[in-house]
Amino acid sequence: MVSSFHFMKTPLHRRRHDLSLSFRDAKIDALLITSPANWYYLTGFTGESGALIVSRKGVSLITDGRFMVQGREEMSGVRILQQKHSLFESVGQVLRDSRFRRVGFDPTQITVGQFRSLRKAAGARVRWVSAPGKVESLRMRKDPAELAQMRRAAILAGEVVQSAIRLLKPGIREFEVGAEIEYQMRKRGASGPAFETIVAFGRRSALPHARPTAKRLGRNELVVLDLGVILGHYCSDITRTVYVGRAPKRIRLWYQAVLEAQTAAIAAAKNDAACGDVDAAARQVLADYHLDHLFVHSTGHGLGLEVHEDPRVARGRKRRLEPGNVITIEPGVYSAGVGGIRIEDDVAVHAGHTEVLTRAPRDLIEI
Repeated sequence: MVSSFHFMKTPLHRRRHDLSLSFRDAKIDALLITSPANWYYLTGFTGESGALIVSRKGVSLITDGRFMVQGREEMSGVRILQQKHSLFESVGQVLRDSRFRRVGFDPTQITVGQFRSLRKAAGARVRWVSAPGKVESLRMRKDPAELAQMRRAAILAGEVVQSAIRLLKPGIREFEVGAEIEYQMRKRGASGPAFETIVAFGRRSALPHARPTAKRLGRNELVVLDLGVILGHYCSDITRTVYVGRAPKRIRLWYQAVLEAQTAAIAAAKNDAACGDVDAAARQVLADYHLDHLFVHSTGHGLGLEVHEDPRVARGRKRRLEPGNVITIEPGVYSAGVGGIRIEDDVAVHAGHTEVLTRAPRDLIEI
């Protein structure tokens, strides 16, 4: 394989080098990578099919003929091999002909059938070692360039959600709002949505993952808008809740509780804080309002090249936040027959402070 670590000229070379440093403890000679987000993180390759083999000496990408030219244009210091058979059979043959004896892989990212194909093609000489999360652990700590890109993605998401709020008039359908949101994303430069946009009116807002339907917006209803953009490969994620009409006292109280819970969790999301403690900060506020039983999901999740990454901000999680982590903070309350309220923002952890990347107003909006 071609050496790409001797001169670490770019962040991509440095990432591959940092990954290779973990091989000794894992007792592996090489690592097989099959996740598109992971191979992009390490090489810049944006093709749709392939597998990466990383060793301490270098990197090889196995892909099909559709992506050979693209691979040469996008990558530096990576050997590109065109598959001759199915992808995993070809990868196994490359490993069979290599000097590697112990090859790590992530069993959560390949199927049983793919693994059988790999093992058969590689032969008995290659020993397979479970080594999950190697690249993901590096991806949790964003470098300054990544943080700058995520800041831009978060600001764009805030602009889109505010434009969507202006559409909320009685009679409009959830489908229409969802379509306009995704149009505005692309018009403003995003490559697309980070996930299927959530638009939920009235009682449907009690469904945390509601998808747009033909339901029309009525008066005196809650509206939950949850959207994210992909900008320069990085994701953002924001949620705002609106009331169409004059919100009754109960809704105002619930909204205040969720806002205070989010504020408390953001304040707790500091360098070296346990993720479970951040989650607990939000839950304690809701418990003080006797609403914690209506909070049915975790407080947040990591964000980056994928919309759901480590670290997870959930009950009992021991992992501690580090500079470079980007997480969502998104407490909510949901009551069947009434509706739901969620407020979500993207938060970057720095050594000495916490930065809220999303910038849309968080106070209750009544229209």
